[in-house]
Amino acid sequence: MPEPLPERLSTGIAGLDEVLSGGLIPERSYMIRGQAGSGKTILSLHFLQRGVDEGETSLFVNLEEDARDLKANAAALGFDTDAIEFLDLSPSADVFTEEQSYEVFAPSEVESEPLTERIVEGVTAVDPDRVVVDPLTQLRFLLSDDYQFRKQVVGFMRFLKDQGATVVFTVQNTDSLPTDDLEFITDGTVRLGTEEYGKTIDVPKFRGSSTQSGDHAYRVTDGGIEVYPALQPGKHTGEFTAEQVSSGIEGVDDLLHGGLERGTVSIISGPTGVGKTTLSTQFMKEAAERGERSVIYLFEENRQTFLTRSRAVGIPVDEMLERGTLRVNEVEALERSPQEFARMVREEVEERGADIVMVDGIAGYRLTLRGEDGMMLQQMHALGRYLKNMGVTAVFIDETRNITGQFQATVENISYLADNIVFLRHLEVQGEMRKAIGVLKKRTSDFERTIREFRITSDGVRVGEPMTGLRGILSGTPEVVDGAAGLETLDEE
Repeated sequence: MPEPLPERLSTGIAGLDEVLSGGLIPERSYMIRGQAGSGKTILSLHFLQRGVDEGETSLFVNLEEDARDLKANAAALGFDTDAIEFLDLSPSADVFTEEQSYEVFAPSEVESEPLTERIVEGVTAVDPDRVVVDPLTQLRFLLSDDYQFRKQVVGFMRFLKDQGATVVFTVQNTDSLPTDDLEFITDGTVRLGTEEYGKTIDVPKFRGSSTQSGDHAYRVTDGGIEVYPALQPGKHTGEFTAEQVSSGIEGVDDLLHGGLERGTVSIISGPTGVGKTTLSTQFMKEAAERGERSVIYLFEENRQTFLTRSRAVGIPVDEMLERGTLRVNEVEALERSPQEFARMVREEVEERGADIVMVDGIAGYRLTLRGEDGMMLQQMHALGRYLKNMGVTAVFIDETRNITGQFQATVENISYLADNIVFLRHLEVQGEMRKAIGVLKKRTSDFERTIREFRITSDGVRVGEPMTGLRGILSGTPEVVDGAAGLETLDEE
């Protein structure tokens, strides 16, 4: 019989608790490590505030920043500084103005014992459940060597834990202090860093339990810190009925032998202006008629342009928005990490019951990675698998580069991720621009292997009969086979 998981204390940050499989283990010590300005103090305040919310006693031991400034900054972020106890051990102005010479003394002889006594007295008086020491590395400047520093830190952590406290201490990355050695005396380490695509957070060490692996992200906001765990599709499943999701357009459904299957990933590809977004929105229009909910994430177009164009082709987006069957989110890719975007999608699916999710488009989503090409397939794969596991029908828009000419199924080499690939093409027939639609791939059932004309009118999308009178359609410049038969097919309504 497996041993029960140890009790956990929430860090006060939901995403970090998820990464830590529930939170911190009580009466242990944890190190928060990162560069100056990375958010170590803010993360620590979340931990103490959660203790206050749970009726516990929280103590902040500040060794560097002035307590008045610290409280003012914390209050501005919404933390209850009146409920948190502060033990202010930061240097005062007297340290600079004192007319004394300490040249004949070692730093440890001058400062260490009085500071230790103040810590013991302060902690004993408060009897805290949660303690933050910020930054612990400040003690190194008061001790004569690295050995004394490590020895004092070990004793300090033991003293706090013997008092029944759970301890979080911060460490600033620096070349001049032995911060790596502190890894061995802690029960866990939370590391804050920065990559090209944003701020990252990981847990390289955590005694007593496993943590969620992956490349996690975080953001410092006006309300503190938000953590976005890496998406792990295997941990998410939802019940759904395998059925066809109709577009409501007879010709499109004929090509797909009924529509898209629920809980599949589809790629709608084609060059600019061919109608990819409009076609995809037709599935959402039909879903709204069934009372289902759809969500669109616009990476490459603003919300107002999308709504205006949809109204022009007869899609009742205003009614859908009012009824709550559609939500349109404009996403600024360079302001989001892929993990943050995944969290947005999860909230729509798990909290608001989205049935269809459209990402428009993949090239814009790629910008969330800020040049990290190697992560593109990994992140898209995780998002697609998650949506499939939850029974959500996913539609990804991929813009190909060529208006006509050599055919491309997708630009981003993600065709293997898709259960369905529907392509749209511009055609030039006798000097006139036309459009065509076809299905390249459908994993779950058969599909029609013809190509049909595709039109967008003020009454919506129209799809003609198979264009059997033309050859070379995928080149973008087809030729008429049997006289005018191909043109007659194109002209049919």
